[in-house]
Amino acid sequence: MEPLRVCMLSVHTCPLATLGGKETGGMNVYVRDLSRELGRRGYHVDIFTRLQDPDRPRVTDRLGFGTRVIHVKAGPPAPYNKYALYNHLDEFTAGVEAFARQEGIRYDIIHSHYWLSGKVAVCLRERWGIPFIQMFHTLGHMKNSVAQRPEEYEPERRLIVETELMREADALVAATPLEKAQMTWLYGADPARIHVIPCGVDLEQFYPQPRQWAKGCLGLSQHQRMILFVGRIEPLKGIDTLLHAVALLIQRRPEWAQNLVVTIVGGDPDQPPEKMDIEMARLHALREELGITQVVTFLGARSQEVLPCYYSAAEVVVVPSHYESFGMVALEAMACGTPVIASKVGGMAFTVQDGITGFHIPYRDHQALADRLEQILLNPELQARLGRQAAEWARQYSWSHIADQITALYTEVQREALPARRRTAASRGLACSS
Repeated sequence: MEPLRVCMLSVHTCPLATLGGKETGGMNVYVRDLSRELGRRGYHVDIFTRLQDPDRPRVTDRLGFGTRVIHVKAGPPAPYNKYALYNHLDEFTAGVEAFARQEGIRYDIIHSHYWLSGKVAVCLRERWGIPFIQMFHTLGHMKNSVAQRPEEYEPERRLIVETELMREADALVAATPLEKAQMTWLYGADPARIHVIPCGVDLEQFYPQPRQWAKGCLGLSQHQRMILFVGRIEPLKGIDTLLHAVALLIQRRPEWAQNLVVTIVGGDPDQPPEKMDIEMARLHALREELGITQVVTFLGARSQEVLPCYYSAAEVVVVPSHYESFGMVALEAMACGTPVIASKVGGMAFTVQDGITGFHIPYRDHQALADRLEQILLNPELQARLGRQAAEWARQYSWSHIADQITALYTEVQREALPARRRTAASRGLACSS
């Protein structure tokens, strides 16, 4: 029997990209690590993503046996506004078709990620006659529900496409039961077609390491105590809440200013002020205003290979987001045996166990965050217990276990997605125009 061939779509962001950039985060990790695990199992997985660097190889097998990343020309070969990318999806779709035709490949299933990829998946299903599975990773309606400024709102086009994809996909994947409920409440999705399958973590890369050793790897002295944030630099991530909490903590315990290290991993902090993006510039100004410049360091993006050292060196990892569909950073930190303080929003209500693997706080509540930080930093026994329990909890999220559920879904969708049961894209408003 021929191995299953999977067309994996990640249009706007490459799974090989350095994490912590403007458009790189948990979805990149998900696509990369799931595809790698499928390749280990004998599946043939081709990940199609937009070409953003003309010097990058068009096809690479860096992810290992059975898995390739194919860079498809769509729009300028450079970083590009992902919303403007919608106007180049026909070009992307044609590029995927041309590659399959040139290689003589017939795929068995399409697995698309984010709404832009879903638009491409509908077109490819129409032309290839194979089913597709859709995972959104974030939902436009949920992002809009916590937006504070006009520039933070998602465009109406995204909401329309997401709604149509809820009807069009042969199966939908939600990372948590709450996300499944949101898809049903906000978009009218059929709950019978939504499969709850969480994200995973690479337990061979993320595992507990001695804190003293990890601090040495990062050049920290043993008396320094690190509070860590990892993620994109954008308003949704709530980094301003962390800065306010740190300022309050120093106000309560001024002696901690000597050995407290608050590390922000993500973004590009080395740009001159006039070239910084709006959020990075705002956070730098806030750090100065709060008088914590000597305590808080913006490190910029870091490769995932070194993240385990940061997680293991930290006393606690903070995820103060206003919205998270799952919370990959929290899971990676817990796998390293580090407790997590996270906003009780979206998937974080499931990923982090309050009082067991860390603590929940209300989002935008810097006082509650300061209270929990103080509690953990003052109580080494509590910190150690939370860390042990966090590492144990994370084991159920191994990629092997997650891939079992995904491959079972592939089999189910292939069996059930008969032509007579599938509505055509044209009848639902997502017809291909190329």
